[in-house]
Amino acid sequence: MRRITAWGIALFAVASLAGARHAATGFDEAGNGMVSDSTHAADREAFDAVETVHDGLGPLYNAQSCRECHQNPISGGSSQVTELRVGHRGPDGGFRNPAIPIARGTEIITGRSLVNDRGICPSGSMPNSEIAERVPESENVRTLRVSVNLLGDGYVEAVADTTLQALARRQFRESHGRIHGQALIVPIVEAPGRTGVGRFGWKDQHASLLSFAGDAYLNEMGITSRLFPDEVTMICNDAPEPNSQPGADGLDDVDRFARFMRATKPPARDTVLAASARARHGSMLFDRIGCASCHVRTLTTAPAGTKLHGGRYAIPAVLGGRSFHPFGDFLLHDVGTGDGIVMAVQEHYGRTMEQYKWNNFSTGAFQTTQYRVRTAPLWGVRLRTRLMHDGASVTLGDAVRRHGGEAKDAARQFKALPAADQEALLEFLRSL
Repeated sequence: MRRITAWGIALFAVASLAGARHAATGFDEAGNGMVSDSTHAADREAFDAVETVHDGLGPLYNAQSCRECHQNPISGGSSQVTELRVGHRGPDGGFRNPAIPIARGTEIITGRSLVNDRGICPSGSMPNSEIAERVPESENVRTLRVSVNLLGDGYVEAVADTTLQALARRQFRESHGRIHGQALIVPIVEAPGRTGVGRFGWKDQHASLLSFAGDAYLNEMGITSRLFPDEVTMICNDAPEPNSQPGADGLDDVDRFARFMRATKPPARDTVLAASARARHGSMLFDRIGCASCHVRTLTTAPAGTKLHGGRYAIPAVLGGRSFHPFGDFLLHDVGTGDGIVMAVQEHYGRTMEQYKWNNFSTGAFQTTQYRVRTAPLWGVRLRTRLMHDGASVTLGDAVRRHGGEAKDAARQFKALPAADQEALLEFLRSL
């Protein structure tokens, strides 16, 4: 069987733009130059802001700010924070979203797999209202999902759909079907009827950072916007709708969140550790045993000016034609750790999406993602203590050995390495 070499993947990723410039990296909180320093600082302030009930927080929610879940080592990074998702299997074995009663059973929450951990009542003004979500015994498919890193995602968004689709085809062809990343076609919420290749979230549920921001604002903080105007429940809710309103500049919070993410720098490597002989040897082993087949070292963004999301967004000069090093392919794979949960269409694209004809989108494709998760990009992995989608692996060695499915051959080869070589590979990962 012919292995997908890291050399081949790297050539594939950058061949169309051999002269591409490299994206700047760092954890200095400075932007990548897409906007002015003052604008980036103001967007970061919005990202960090603590929401209150008067701002529209809740009624059901998990966090009070974006930063609460994305703050290691700076705003926009990953964290140890998890969210709870549940459901059950139907008679055909397919995943079914849960039905969760709230308010003493007077209302049933449906159309989402997410279970919010917090609510705004009971409170002093509503002492007899209670909306806490409790998981019924019937919902026996359960998982935690750790918060993902957002730093550098402006470059990820700017990768052409065709690049990711071609990468998936190349993986399949060169591995004779052993590795088969899925490029999921998903709706662009801000561009009704338009779709793109998903790349954000553990199930690749969004292709647009604006869509991603609106989804999180509603489902993680309970705050409605023009993209997601419908509350999950109206019990205990008395804030004006939608909660997020445009400011004097015409932008609302989700616009600022998206601009903040687009303007962040990718995570930087530990250059001291990366220069060590052991890490350099580990880098070679990483390629040799096949890790780089899915943890792709280098991708290149589409040219500046390219229109994305139905023409709603044009790639700015600072993001166009840039190579960056995520150590991930942003495709969905079955590596033996999938949680059995399928993304809920209503949750991620809103209750009104049924009125639109979405090009190339089929909800049936989502059932195929039941045991698939996005390849975790390894940039910044040295700063994480809880690994894999559920945070259940707490050492890099544990995470490597846990791989199965499409990655079982690479995991087997890692286990067969001499102890010194295993440690060298782990040292390489500790430099990322």
